[in-house]
Amino acid sequence: MQETAEQYIARILGYVQGQDAIKVQKTTAGRLKKAISGLAAAQLKWRPQPAKWSIAEILAHLADAEIVASWRMRSVIGENGVTIQPFDQDAWASVFEYQGRDARRSLEVFRTLRENNLAMLKEIPKETWDNYGLHLERGKESIGHLARMFAGHDTNHVLQVEGIVRELKQAKSKSKSKTKSKSKTKRRG
Repeated sequence: MQETAEQYIARILGYVQGQDAIKVQKTTAGRLKKAISGLAAAQLKWRPQPAKWSIAEILAHLADAEIVASWRMRSVIGENGVTIQPFDQDAWASVFEYQGRDARRSLEVFRTLRENNLAMLKEIPKETWDNYGLHLERGKESIGHLARMFAGHDTNHVLQVEGIVRELKQAKSKSKSKTKSKSKTKRRG
């Protein structure tokens, strides 16, 4: 069953409740870089389940979502009350071939775009944070709300990446254990 817009908003904002959205956003690229450090290209493209995204796909999505964030925030800053268009992330993943993208390059694109967006947010006047757009699926979203949503979105995907990395490490550990026990068995024979 797919989430309603209200359920999605509550889940995403729940990741960052009580946290500074800008501080969360500042740490995302570094957390992701640390998480994927030492992983091979094949590991970055490994899917934990057929219907779940790989790390490469998640990072490509984050890079594209940062373009969306940039456009949405600039649209809202430029025209208070503007309509905010949703996008189909699964269609983008397919059309833009996220699975084939270089994960580290996607992360670098994300980092660069994020730095640019954070610099823009730092420069706008405080009252502009109340400017809002009308998202066609989620309703009224101010700049402050968008900043919290993107911070929660970050956290959601960082946790996914860290979970995949744990799965990869556990699989590697199990594989090493099996190899050791097989070599012990062969020596005894």
